[in-house]
Amino acid sequence: MVRTETGMLVRSLAGHEKDRLYIIIRQDEEYVWLVDGRNRTMEKPKKKKHIQVIHRIPEPVKKMLESGETLSDEMIIQAIQSDSKN
Repeated sequence: MVRTETGMLVRSLAGHEKDRLYIIIRQDEEYVWLVDGRNRTMEKPKKKKHIQVIHRIPEPVKKMLESGETLSDEMIIQAIQSDSKN
């Protein structure tokens, strides 16, 4: 599996949500747990293995993770939207 980090942007490569952007909130050797703030919230993350890693962490997500704050669904939505415009 490609190197991943919590907070990284990824694109789903397979399944019903193909091509959607997500943020990694948890991972193990085989799977990552993804959120988009809308359909997949912090309380209902999606467990996936077929992803394309976008090797960057949106700045607001990075700041919150570094400060130990909890990510919110609203902040996830904003980070994905602002990153997809760039």
